[in-house]
Amino acid sequence: MGVVIPLEDNKNKQASVKPLVDLTMSDMERVNQLILSKAGSDVQMIPEVANHLISSGGKRLRPMLTLAAASMFGYEGDAHVKLATSVEFMHTATLLHDDVVDESDLRRGKSTARTIWGNQASVLVGDFLLGQAFRMMVDVGSLEALDVLSTAASVIAEGEVLQLSVAKNMETTEDDYLEVIRAKTAALFAAAAEVGPIVAATSKANRNALKSYGMNLGLAFQLVDDVLDYGGSSSELGKNVGDDFREGKITLPVILSYRRGTPEDRTFWREAIEGGNSDGANLEKALGLIRRYGGLTDTIARAQHYGTIARDALAPLPASPWKSALIEVIDFCIDRVS
Repeated sequence: MGVVIPLEDNKNKQASVKPLVDLTMSDMERVNQLILSKAGSDVQMIPEVANHLISSGGKRLRPMLTLAAASMFGYEGDAHVKLATSVEFMHTATLLHDDVVDESDLRRGKSTARTIWGNQASVLVGDFLLGQAFRMMVDVGSLEALDVLSTAASVIAEGEVLQLSVAKNMETTEDDYLEVIRAKTAALFAAAAEVGPIVAATSKANRNALKSYGMNLGLAFQLVDDVLDYGGSSSELGKNVGDDFREGKITLPVILSYRRGTPEDRTFWREAIEGGNSDGANLEKALGLIRRYGGLTDTIARAQHYGTIARDALAPLPASPWKSALIEVIDFCIDRVS
């Protein structure tokens, strides 16, 4: 069911996250050690559930952003390692909670924690990881960094609730949806990038540049994820293709296709999404309508737009390997649909 989506700009076909991985490798080793340490508990189920997801092969892009955003301004302490670990714990906690809310069975190609240990354990271990994240933020001793990350935690929770309020509602607008993903996904990218300059004690302008970079990278990242759900493969997604459709999620490809379709097409979408008629045959029809009305290509165009904003946010910063790696991450995130 995979679909190849042609991109207008092919000059960055080899974009990779590897430069960022290489630059942050030594610090990420410290982050990984801290993750294992802080995920430990005398309550046996806590490390079992936490390590199930932590060790499942995610790229850990968000903590790498924190490390890079501090190092590019010459920071040499260890606060960025603690903050990067906090960011990863916040992300892991939201994944545990998301899988419960979405009733997901797969995460990164593995059974979700909720299918193994149950919903209650997943929620409570997520809460434990959030608590550990905030303990590390306090250890850093930066009220500004604590403010940024704690605000992000609140915004993410608001995004989750907002997503519930628009779930299975075909009258959701593009603006409504962007508000959801700005809170639910992009806010943590923004916070992860912003706390780096904070601990590096650099200028407000540099801090704002990294915050804007992270926010717009996060928007692009989520929009590409939305495309992959209808035009990718299970191996790329780490979940089943069409899961968003089966769960009745309103994403941008669906919104565009619904609004551009005929009255008959809109009736189909209401019955499929709002009515829960999301079997295999209807998924095939949904894919056909999304292709017909440009739902995938135009969602990619939106992602490219936010990618350009992220790139422009870094433009005033001096050239460096760190800056080049962060820019290449933008292309890597978008080129996942090529």
